[in-house]
Amino acid sequence: MRDLRRENRTAVLQRLYFDGPLSRFSLGPATGLSSGSISNVVAELVGDGLVEEAGSVESAGGRPRTLLRVSPESGYMIGVDVGETRIRIELFDLTLTELARVERPLEAAAGPRRIDRYDVAVVVRHLREGIAEVLHLAGIAPERLLGVGIGVPGIVARNADGAVVHGQTIGWDAVPLERMLRDSRLLPETVPYYIDNGAKTLGQAEMWFGAGRGAHNAVVVLFGSGVGACVVSDDTRTGRAIEWGHLTVRVRGRRCRCGAQGCLEAYAGAEALLERWAEAGGRPPADADEETALTAMLAAAYPSPDADGATALPDATALAVLEETAEYLGAGFSDLINLFQPERILVGGWAGLQLGTRFLDSVRSYATSYALSYPASSVRIDLGTFGPDAVTVGAGILPLADFFARGGHRAEPEREEPLPAWRTTLQERAAH
Repeated sequence: MRDLRRENRTAVLQRLYFDGPLSRFSLGPATGLSSGSISNVVAELVGDGLVEEAGSVESAGGRPRTLLRVSPESGYMIGVDVGETRIRIELFDLTLTELARVERPLEAAAGPRRIDRYDVAVVVRHLREGIAEVLHLAGIAPERLLGVGIGVPGIVARNADGAVVHGQTIGWDAVPLERMLRDSRLLPETVPYYIDNGAKTLGQAEMWFGAGRGAHNAVVVLFGSGVGACVVSDDTRTGRAIEWGHLTVRVRGRRCRCGAQGCLEAYAGAEALLERWAEAGGRPPADADEETALTAMLAAAYPSPDADGATALPDATALAVLEETAEYLGAGFSDLINLFQPERILVGGWAGLQLGTRFLDSVRSYATSYALSYPASSVRIDLGTFGPDAVTVGAGILPLADFFARGGHRAEPEREEPLPAWRTTLQERAAH
């Protein structure tokens, strides 16, 4: 019965969140619950302060129906993007309205504009200070947080210490990030951390609120300094991060940041793209960050008309490197199409959004030519609708998704469950 009540609360909360405001009458068909169950669940949620009235709507011949919505101030989430050039931290209310934001630049430990090594202590300090700052700016007590979601580069595993980050391209080898944050005692023990791959949090944002809405399965690609992807099989479930950027696209090819040769990221990430432009004789602006340098490369390859309507000749070197990059990306997309047969492939990340629709047209053409014809005919390749904030929004959704899954109950400390009888028996035998 407890599980059934939780599932009913989850169903009502999700429908009000995604489709509200709704009346009690409308919630029945939307959730499949009886009118009695709707009345009981709504009464509970209103009593818990999670749902509130939001006006009324005329009914057919009867009295007006009261509309309900999720209360924005019934909980708060923090979303964090540990990017490759900076850390962005945002505080949201329950409706994902941004209440405060801070950013901290990241400087590489090894060489200018290189990201071969992160100083873990510096990252943790930025997280600690930034989380405290957004709470202070918005005047929100830490106890009111549903959780802190953090998107990071690399593979996230879990052990007794919580989330552990294996970020080979940034030099993180089994970094116990969750334990380090817990040890700082910044937040109460009742506030959980949700640490996951940045491409996965981007995918979460696009599937809940962006270009992935309504898709049964999709792949969301994060294109920044490097490249990554997230495979999602349902628009309200969390996806699965995949290390797509380290797919081998050329045997004995360029050395990748991960140490291997021929990875897609060694050709298609923004950092590699700019390096290849310089190696081919291009002139990236000196001492500029990656975003500024990529803007300059695009302007050289696709010059805009001047005030008199005249257009300069495209930079042939920049254009050739971009076209080759489009082919590498197209080949990488074809692998996604053949392996996962998605309805949609959505491209996000700051570099993906900068490259834009003109570049994506070329990528589409290569992707469909390399992929099997049947799955290629069923996929749609588009830019994501979220801007550079997508990873923080998606990270903020991680505690929200867990909150919904719990039926609107806050996370509780994990209790130690008794061992199964067979395991206890075997342990006793082994002891003798």
